[in-house]
Amino acid sequence: MDIRLPNTALVIIDVQNDFCPGGALAVGGGDEVAAPLNRMAAFVTQRGGKVIATQDWHPAGHASFASSHSGKNPGETVNLPGVEGQILWPDHCVQGSGGADFHSSLDLKPVSLIIRKGFRRNLDSYSAFFENDRKTVTGLDALLRSLSIDTVFVGGLATDYCVLFSALDAASLGYKTFVLTDACRAVGVPDGSAERALKQLHDAGVIITESSNFLNEGFK
Repeated sequence: MDIRLPNTALVIIDVQNDFCPGGALAVGGGDEVAAPLNRMAAFVTQRGGKVIATQDWHPAGHASFASSHSGKNPGETVNLPGVEGQILWPDHCVQGSGGADFHSSLDLKPVSLIIRKGFRRNLDSYSAFFENDRKTVTGLDALLRSLSIDTVFVGGLATDYCVLFSALDAASLGYKTFVLTDACRAVGVPDGSAERALKQLHDAGVIITESSNFLNEGFK
């Protein structure tokens, strides 16, 4: 497999306490993604690649919280400035809270940059590249291009939201993009969202695989 590691980045999506068991917006088995991500991160960095992590970083009273909208419940939708059909969530990943911290099982030593997203009060962010208005950039694309990165591996939480949008954007921006299914877990809301996400990724040209395939075969 012709992948040059100096031109490769592993993007770790939102492995935070609130998305792991016991958290405010827990994903089943969310903490299980840390081990394969740690192995992949060590392998990539030892061979000259980069590791970047994203962190949901919402202010209190964020517009994506159901509690910020009278009479609304998690799972319902609202229209926000520049965003139609924003899904409402329980309060989660509030700036400075323990829920916003990275899970203790995730090794941050290989991480060279943390991208904080969703910190604008009226604008949510699923993707590592764009906020939900699809116009406001996070700066990740510019960084990767400055480092001559052309290949991106994506893993983390959750398959059907932030991993999905991050990988779709990476592919649309021209990166050879892989989603590591053993290093992802899905919210699964609404029913079937995980399966639909994988189909969307496949249809967009994203390569769906497992980290073990690379760790076992190695890179050229």
